[in-house]
Amino acid sequence: MGAKTELFHAVPADVRPYLTELVRRTGEVCGPRLTGVVAVGSLALGDYRHGRSDIDVTVVVEGPPPAAALRALADALDHRRLPCPAAGLELVVYAADFARVPSGAAGYLLDLNTGAQLPGRAAFDTGGAPSFWYVIDRSVAHQDGIALYGPPASEVIAAPRPTDLYTAIRDSVREHGDGEGHLADNRGSSTAAAPWSTAAPGAGSPSATRPGRSPPRRRSSVR
Repeated sequence: MGAKTELFHAVPADVRPYLTELVRRTGEVCGPRLTGVVAVGSLALGDYRHGRSDIDVTVVVEGPPPAAALRALADALDHRRLPCPAAGLELVVYAADFARVPSGAAGYLLDLNTGAQLPGRAAFDTGGAPSFWYVIDRSVAHQDGIALYGPPASEVIAAPRPTDLYTAIRDSVREHGDGEGHLADNRGSSTAAAPWSTAAPGAGSPSATRPGRSPPRRRSSVR
């Protein structure tokens, strides 16, 4: 494992010990395959609220790891083994060759939900999973992700194509319009527009145009 990045200190102090251990355990399981660990969601967008927000992390690995390694990672980061200080942990693992290319697909190798306020879930198959949660995540990661390990997030996670992002935002607004928000989320459906303005041609910088709230998160109920 390499040293923590300077950007690591951009996250709130009360979650740094947890994230330090999360990065350590991820590196221990993934070994040299580990390319990057990136904080996304409310941590990246400066809207983290202790006790209400969850911790969102994207992991990028070279080559699809063996299924046993992905299961070992889910076990190592389970709330019962590594208590999460937030409402919960939402962690997604992508293969590096997928993450580097714009995509409107879900595309994950592992989608892990664990925590005191989240129903436990570890998914290894994207079949039937709505893709918009992940497309919005990757947009936020590319623009504002905080590299906890590895190179800057924009170097390992591609921004979605504008058409894919617009479709994802539309689907997210529809989902939240039906009242199906995230259990631990403190944002409303209108905040799905956070990455919208930066995706449009001629938009300003993310910090100048986003509304200061992160987009809706992945559904935590078991699918």
